[in-house]
Amino acid sequence: MYEELILAFLASAVLTYIFKEIFTRTKGNLYTSVRGGTPRAVGLAPFLILLLFLEPPYQYLIGIIGLFAFADDLIGRKRIKRLPFEIGQLSRGIGMLLVMAVGFYYNFGALAILIALMIQPMNIADMQPGTACSTVITMALLVVLGIFALTSTIYYPALLIMVVCLGYATLDYQGKIMMGEVGNHSFGVGLGILYAVLGGIVGNSFGFGSLGVFLFVLALFILTSIFIAFLRRKNLEAFIKKNLKIQDPNFGDYTMDVLTGGGLGDLMRKIILKKRCIKINNKLLKILGFRRLFFNPYAAENDVN
Repeated sequence: MYEELILAFLASAVLTYIFKEIFTRTKGNLYTSVRGGTPRAVGLAPFLILLLFLEPPYQYLIGIIGLFAFADDLIGRKRIKRLPFEIGQLSRGIGMLLVMAVGFYYNFGALAILIALMIQPMNIADMQPGTACSTVITMALLVVLGIFALTSTIYYPALLIMVVCLGYATLDYQGKIMMGEVGNHSFGVGLGILYAVLGGIVGNSFGFGSLGVFLFVLALFILTSIFIAFLRRKNLEAFIKKNLKIQDPNFGDYTMDVLTGGGLGDLMRKIILKKRCIKINNKLLKILGFRRLFFNPYAAENDVN
C-alpha cells in the first residue's frame, strides 16, 4: 500500500508540472489572465492519477465528473442560443446527474446527491490559491483518523486522495496553477465518497438509521463549506462588499456564498427568481447568510442592506 501511495504522490507531482508547462505554452481556454497569467485545469493531473489508482465504483464516479468537468474547461464560457446557461454548465450538470445515478446504482442511496453536490464548495475553494488543497488534505485526514478510531484500520482511498493532492499542491499554494473544473470537481466527488464511507461506518457503530447517516454526511458537507469560508473570509468579504453591495457581510454570508455562489448558483437564481429582488430584514436570517442566498444578479435592482 505504501509503495503505491509514494508512486501516486510522485506521479501527481510530475504530471502537474508537465501540464503546467503544456497549458502555459498552448494558452487557449486552459490558460487564464488571472494573477498575470495562470494555467488552469492543471487538476487534470491528480484526476488521472486517481483514475489509475482507485477501484470501482469510486473510479467510476470520479471518472464521470472529471470528464464532464474537463469538457467545461476546454469549451470555456460559450452560451447556448435561447437557453439561460452555458455549454460548460450543461456539461457539469449532466456530470452531476450521472454521478447521482451511478451512485444510486452502487448503493450509495440518497448520499449520492451529497456526493455530487460536493463540487459546489470545492469550485468556490479553487478561486483562491491553496484553499482547495488545504480543504482536501484536512478533510481527507479527518476521514482517515475517524475511520481508524472506529475500525483500527487505515483507509487507503482517503490516504490516496490526500497524497495525490499533496503531490499537486506545491504550485497551487504558490498561485502558479489552478485546479480548474476537472480538478476541483474530482476532488469534490472524492471527498463526498469519503464522507459517505465514514457516515456508513459511524451509522453501523452507533446504530444510526439511513436518515441519521444522511444527516451526518450533510453535517460534513456543511463543515467543509464553513472551513472553506474561513480560509477565504477576507476575499469573500471584499467580493461581497464590491459585487453584491452588502456593506456589512458576516460569516453567514461567506458560508452561503461557498454553498450557493458561482455560476451554477446564479443560474438557479435566474431560473427560480427571474428578475425578482427579495430583501431580507430579519436579523437572524441576515446572520445565517440569507442576504447572500437571495441576492439575484439578474434582478432589475437589488437593495440588500
